[in-house]
Amino acid sequence: MERLCRSWDVADDVYGNLLVIGFMLVQCLDGALTYVGIATYGPSIEANPLVSSAIAVAGPGPGLAAAKLLAAACGIVLHLLRVHGLVAALTLFYLAVAIVPWAGILLMIQ
Repeated sequence: MERLCRSWDVADDVYGNLLVIGFMLVQCLDGALTYVGIATYGPSIEANPLVSSAIAVAGPGPGLAAAKLLAAACGIVLHLLRVHGLVAALTLFYLAVAIVPWAGILLMIQ
């Protein structure tokens, strides 16, 4: 367990800070691309059922903002717990399953 979470008194490390900044940037980019995708193709284009439900309940802007804020908050909690490996894995996961597909879909707009 010690390897997963370091104590709070450990000095900040640049690696963890850069990872959480990258995670936040990926969340912002995913939110922006998702919003453009929904505005272009309609809400049915969203594949994530949690985000899709939030959009259906609150509307595209507030629903998407709530989903992205929740994801960002979870990333911050992981950073504060110093579980940087998981933050890095989630950043790569979002790049692979959210950013790249949205970029491909939106680049096909004619």
